[in-house]
Amino acid sequence: MATIIGLLLFSALNQTMLFNFSETSDATGWQVVNDDVMGGKSEASFFLTDAGSAVFQGRVSLENYGGFSSLRYNLNSVNTQGYSKVVVHLKGDGKKYQLRIREKESDYFSYISTFQTTGDWEKIEVPLNTMFPSFRGRKLALPNYSGDSMVEITFLIANKKAESFRLELKKAWLD
Repeated sequence: MATIIGLLLFSALNQTMLFNFSETSDATGWQVVNDDVMGGKSEASFFLTDAGSAVFQGRVSLENYGGFSSLRYNLNSVNTQGYSKVVVHLKGDGKKYQLRIREKESDYFSYISTFQTTGDWEKIEVPLNTMFPSFRGRKLALPNYSGDSMVEITFLIANKKAESFRLELKKAWLD
């Protein structure tokens, strides 16, 4: 039987797991994308912990018109029909982050929701129908998410200030 390796896609108890980090997880497929793709100077890293979680951390810089850092994972297409929210078990640093999803590979924009972390382990619940379309920081004149699939999940920090950050992830699922 195949070992469960970090990122699971299965349905159980009316939930679909998007990722679930453990001591034996594989971080393949996760990608850090910073503002350096546009000349910025933000830096970040992503690594697995011995405790069975994953850490996205770094420093956002405003130099050269920068100001964001993100962590992306390609889900290959997850059916979201019948689900109303994304739930993420995480530990933040008291800062605001965005949860972003892309419905289709061909989409140039993401659906986003901003959440505030407390500094403790918590479960963030994001209703899918409240996620609004955005491209490069601008809200688009399109309806909120009402799709039936998800191909990418992203965590982004872009608070319009230079700051260090740390976001620890355990798991996320559709509910």
